[in-house]
Formats: sequence, structure tokens, C-alpha cells
Amino acid sequence: MNREVLRLAIPNILSNLSIPLLSSVDTALVGHLNGVHYIGAIAVGGAILNMVYWGFSFLRMGTTGPTAQAHGSQDREEEASQFGRAICVALFFGVLLILLQDLVFWAGLSIMKASPLVEKHARIYLSIRIYAAPATLSLLVMHGWFLGMQNARFPLYLALTSNAFNIGLNLYFVKVMGMKSDGIALGTLIAQYTALSVGVGLIVLRYRPTLRHLKFENIIKWSALQKLFSINRDIFLRTLALIFVFTYFTAQSAQFG
Repeated sequence: MNREVLRLAIPNILSNLSIPLLSSVDTALVGHLNGVHYIGAIAVGGAILNMVYWGFSFLRMGTTGPTAQAHGSQDREEEASQFGRAICVALFFGVLLILLQDLVFWAGLSIMKASPLVEKHARIYLSIRIYAAPATLSLLVMHGWFLGMQNARFPLYLALTSNAFNIGLNLYFVKVMGMKSDGIALGTLIAQYTALSVGVGLIVLRYRPTLRHLKFENIIKWSALQKLFSINRDIFLRTLALIFVFTYFTAQSAQFG
């Protein structure tokens, strides 16, 4: 039992440890640019997107449990349905965020109350990164589904792919192409879709037999969708509380200039 727990836990720990490395590299890159407003733009823009994406973290946590139950009972049809259902929800909200981006930016920047120069570059940063929304939300689903399938290695591969490409592209766009905070946003955008492509490839290679059980009528079954949102309601409310705390401190610091 201990060996099984470690098999699942260690890759997950390594995956989470890789996240601070990315933000440290981004901060170091932008910190060497002429103008503190660039680092302010990334801080404010990143906080707004984190606020949005954390709100959808139920796509990861809420997928793991039901998938693990289906996996434990060897219900291949339900395993496939859990994935298909969550991916459809992720893509729907991802596209919706792109369509409503002006409203999202206005609400986020109104809360932050940054200086005009920071807000200007934050809006440019956001206008690029928002197009990664479908990929970002889909990756949340993949992480949750892989863990539910007792596979902790694939989420680690996705995290390493995303972070490695993100760091490499950010270095290229800022150091070689001479871009500013917009280069950081573009690097993140490309890295997210690269990781998504890798995730699709891993699913096709490893779980093709499971996906053969995927049925459209099971994905759109209203009772199953109701259960999905019912399970995730409390997770969503808990996440909103966390978002409020982190956003509050960022908003207060942004007002110092």
C-alpha cells in the first residue's frame, strides 16, 4: 500500500514543484527590462487569469473522484464518459471566456486598480493569454482524469512539457526577439497548446481502448451533468474564497504603484 501511495504521490509532488520555477524565470526575465510596469503587468494580468482559472479548478478535482470510482469498478464506459463530459465543459467555458474577454478584463482590472501604464500593458498581456483558455481548462481535466485512472506520471509529463516550453519560449521572445511582457504571454500561449497536444497524444497511445466506449448520448446525459456540477459546487465555493484572499493582496499592492 505504501509503495502504491508513493507511486502516485511522488510524480504529483514533482509536478507541483516545477510550477514555482516557471514564475521565477518569468519574474527574472521581466525584472531586467527597462520599466517596472512590465513586471507589474505580469503580476496584475497573471492574478486576473489565476482568479479565473482557479474558479474552474473543479474540472481537475471534480474529475478525479468519479473517474477513480469508475476505474475501481472497471467500468470502461463510465471512465470514457467522465473524460468526454469534463472536456466538453472545459472547451465550452474556454471558448466562452474568449468571447467575454472584454468583460473579464474590465472586471479584473477594476478590482486591481493598477496605474494607467501597468493597466495598459496588463491588457496587452491578457489579450494574448486569454486565447489559451480552452487549452488551460482542458489540461485541468486531463490532470484530473489521469490521476483518477491511477496514472500520476502523465500529469508530470504534461507539467514538464508546459513549463519547459514556456521557459524556452519566454527566453526566446524576450532575449532574442526583444519582446516585453507580451512575449511572456505569447510563450505561455504556445506552451499551453503544446502541452495539450502532448496530452492528446498520450491519451490516444495509452487509452485508445477506453475511448472506444465513449458515447455521445452519455456525455450529454442531463442527470450526469447535474451530478457533475453538484459534486463541484462546494469545490467552486471553496476556490472562490481562496481567490478572494490572494486577489485582495495583489490588488492592494498594485495601488502602491
